[in-house]
Amino acid sequence: MKKLTLVALAISLGMSSLVAEAKVSEAEAAKLGNELTPLGGLKAANADGSIPAWTGGITEPPAGYEVGDHHPSPFPEDKVLFSITASNMEEYADLLSDGQKKLFETYPDTFRIPVYQTRRTASNPPAVYDATKFNATHAELVQGGNGIKNAAIGIPFPIPQNGVEAIWNHILRYRGQAIQRYGGQAAPTAGGDFNVIGFDDVLMIKYAEQDATPEKLLEENILMKFKQSITEPARLAGTALLVHETMDQVKEPRQAWTYNTGQRRVRKAPNIAYDAPGTAADGLRTTDDFDMFNGAPDRYNWTLKGKKELYVPYNNYQLHSDKVTYGDILKPGHVNPELTRYEKHRVWVVEANLKDEYRHIYQKRVFYIDEDSWQILVADMYDNRNELYRVAMAYAINYYEVPTLWSTLDVYHDLNSRRYLALGLDNETRMYDFSIKPDDSEFTPQALRREGLR
Repeated sequence: MKKLTLVALAISLGMSSLVAEAKVSEAEAAKLGNELTPLGGLKAANADGSIPAWTGGITEPPAGYEVGDHHPSPFPEDKVLFSITASNMEEYADLLSDGQKKLFETYPDTFRIPVYQTRRTASNPPAVYDATKFNATHAELVQGGNGIKNAAIGIPFPIPQNGVEAIWNHILRYRGQAIQRYGGQAAPTAGGDFNVIGFDDVLMIKYAEQDATPEKLLEENILMKFKQSITEPARLAGTALLVHETMDQVKEPRQAWTYNTGQRRVRKAPNIAYDAPGTAADGLRTTDDFDMFNGAPDRYNWTLKGKKELYVPYNNYQLHSDKVTYGDILKPGHVNPELTRYEKHRVWVVEANLKDEYRHIYQKRVFYIDEDSWQILVADMYDNRNELYRVAMAYAINYYEVPTLWSTLDVYHDLNSRRYLALGLDNETRMYDFSIKPDDSEFTPQALRREGLR
């Protein structure tokens, strides 16, 4: 026992050292934009050329695209190279996550991964690249990794030294300065029946604002503000949520409020965090599953396992199209494979293990994070018996008007119930609006109440 205690202490001191040495040298930062992409990925192709070199991603939209359109594919002529199925899965086992393999086992007759040519389409505005280079030599973790300082606008840790830095890169990846999202989610039954829960979301990202500075962010201690209203069905319409996400989550934890139409009251909601059930999600995701992972990282020990090549959802413009319906997408067990696209990409692998002193329904989580955008693309979640429990995948596209690579649909598979939640359905609604300029006064409990009473 004494020996184990000494080992644990050594590991703890090692992790403390990693947290303290967050910044990289000027020489390391100079690699950004040279052998590394501006966000820290490897620019070069892989050994056999199946992953090409990054050449800037998408910097101009396809001909005919107008802001407000559902984003058309820039590669309409691309064809499926081959498909991975339950029968040939073992040939590609090294390029699949354990969760993806489990989906083949669970749905052997229907689940399929159609593989396309790899297109490294991720891109951001030049100002984000400039800010990322600054952050590389200045950004620091605080409070053992439960907050950051000395960073703004860009990726905080483009050359990550540990797992918690990599997860902060996902949380703070660029998605514009403010977004209004329309659409919803559905949780099909095992037989495929579903009802859509409609959402109207507004996200104000203080960290990404044009005039954001590390000093201003530290003073205000707010990273982003999020407001969500349910628009359908009628029995839930008007229910609303407001969240203020803090920069130092130990100094001041996340602040959240809910508005209930039945009570016509705004209430503080301190439990909107961690493994609290997600909004109207039939118990198929946790609060910190939203956006693949969000919130304070303090309940886990985070380990950066390195990089690997993986078949991941990427450039899913067909799944995003307004030419398909929700009924076309939502099938028993999983979304329609005919509409999905997977490509081979390099991903960072980050493993999160629950600390002994905390509880969460996930004992372990493994995240596969795109090297070009820091978007989590695949997540495997394990229960307290260390058995695979859930598998989540983010089906990404490039939103040309920003530009940014972000998911068009997040899908959370519950392996025990053989059900899934599809979050981000937008095919039958208006497209996201990245041009809005909301005011802080719109993100107060008083504003939430006024909107609920209308």
